[in-house]
Amino acid sequence: MERLPLDICHRIFCFLDYQHLAVAQQVCRKWKLLASDNDLWSNLFKERWGGDRAAFYAPEGSKSWKDVYEVQDRCDRVGVGLKIIREGSDYYLVHQGEIQRYLGSRRNKKQGSSHSCRGSSSERGFAGEGPLDEERSCRGILDKILFFIGDLEVASSDAKRSRVI
Repeated sequence: MERLPLDICHRIFCFLDYQHLAVAQQVCRKWKLLASDNDLWSNLFKERWGGDRAAFYAPEGSKSWKDVYEVQDRCDRVGVGLKIIREGSDYYLVHQGEIQRYLGSRRNKKQGSSHSCRGSSSERGFAGEGPLDEERSCRGILDKILFFIGDLEVASSDAKRSRVI
């Protein structure tokens, strides 16, 4: 593909679906540039959701058609409400298809040390827990709750998909 002119490469990439375009972006810099082409993602959006929705969701400002496609796809997969989703081992807070916040990764939590609610005697010092220790222990509990909710979301969506109506 390195010797092919860009316009022929672009025509080849026009035959790819969104999943294969996403994979092609990871091959090399040239493919990343080709697979990120705005026209490709615009055509994919129109094919999947139609021209009317494409006109309504047309990207504004610094957004690209790829960004708009990803948001709309996420809306279809997880809904438009406030959700905690898991992608791989990473957790995100999503609202209306837009990732609002990266919540963390289970991989990092298992490698790091866990904090208890009260803290150890060495963390507490003489006067009890300090504000920093208290914040750290509460953050650990909140992370566990968020990861638990994310796991429930994934489990319930898998159960809904496998349920026969």
